[in-house]
Amino acid sequence: MDFTGKRVLITGASRGIGKACAQAFAERGAKVAINFVRNEDAARATLAGLPGEGHILVQADVSDPSTIEGLIADTVTGLGGLDIVVNNAGVSQYHPIDAVNYEEWQAAWDRILAINLCAPANVIYWATQYFRKIGGGRIVNVSSRGAFRGEPEQPAYGASKAGLNAMTQSLAQKLASDNIYLGVVAPGFVETEMVTHVLEGEKGDAIRNQSPLGRVAQPEEVAYAVIFLAAEETKFSTGTIIDVNGASYLRG
Repeated sequence: MDFTGKRVLITGASRGIGKACAQAFAERGAKVAINFVRNEDAARATLAGLPGEGHILVQADVSDPSTIEGLIADTVTGLGGLDIVVNNAGVSQYHPIDAVNYEEWQAAWDRILAINLCAPANVIYWATQYFRKIGGGRIVNVSSRGAFRGEPEQPAYGASKAGLNAMTQSLAQKLASDNIYLGVVAPGFVETEMVTHVLEGEKGDAIRNQSPLGRVAQPEEVAYAVIFLAAEETKFSTGTIIDVNGASYLRG
């Protein structure tokens, strides 16, 4: 898949899956805007490692609705346009209903929904305003197998990802006539810097053995599914959800 000349915005792109997506698009000729919130050093390191030229950093806290219009505008200015958006930024947080007080429960739901569901919705809103002007675009949202199997220890996370899936499919139907195509990638457990301590701990083997492959996904494997859905050749797959979980969870 060739992305030469394409301009791509990736939220939460300084590390992990976002970083792998930035690398995958850049290797295929795209210019990439790396969105970050606070970790500028990591974002700059990711930027420095991308092949090609014309990549940029765009700082914005996507959980703050007031920043999103500016994020899209800064990306369009910095890249000279925008063709593809990858909503990757997300958070998880343990908040078992039988182990937290009411204030902690509310805070977890507010934070997780703001970042995992409302932020992608707002990014899509402003990206769509631009895509309509230029005749179309592509949007890929990073979800989770938790949307399907349930997340008993972090129900807001599972709910946010289920909502993200439903929103994507609703907008795939609504925006197809505008040549705006949307898809979802739903990973299982992915080996990133943030979870190294978990995989190296006492639960590591159990997590790996959730898959018959005996391992967890690499960020690059998730990134490949993202670029597949972002490619011109796959527009008829709009509304599709691709599982990348090593058969650790199979849905009907």
